[in-house]
Amino acid sequence: MIAADTSTWIAYLEGDTGDDVDLLDRALENRQVLMVPVVLAELLSDPELPTGVAETLTEIPLMEIAPGYWHRAGVLRAKALKRRRKARLGDALIAQSCIDAEIPLLTRDRDFRAFAEAASLDLVMGSGRK
Repeated sequence: MIAADTSTWIAYLEGDTGDDVDLLDRALENRQVLMVPVVLAELLSDPELPTGVAETLTEIPLMEIAPGYWHRAGVLRAKALKRRRKARLGDALIAQSCIDAEIPLLTRDRDFRAFAEAASLDLVMGSGRK
């Protein structure tokens, strides 16, 4: 199983190329993708997102939020900030979801490295613009 960050999903949906897009495509074909709730919310926030795409995205199995999630996400973000790293709240929530589920996060967003350094986030970095 794998989860993908918003940056990889957007690249995939826009028909971009890259290692991460190829891996996401294969994982989707094999039904090996879990959707991070925050990523789904970010993707659905696009007012230009076609209805059919939105419906397809909501059919991907959603990660469960485990008890204590919000506390752990706050502590994770604090660890990254203490190291003077960029740590957006949305990224901390995405990272904590993957840590809790013990599945890798596929992304092209280098900001997630702060959470990999601060905790046990398993990152699969893809090529791309970001």
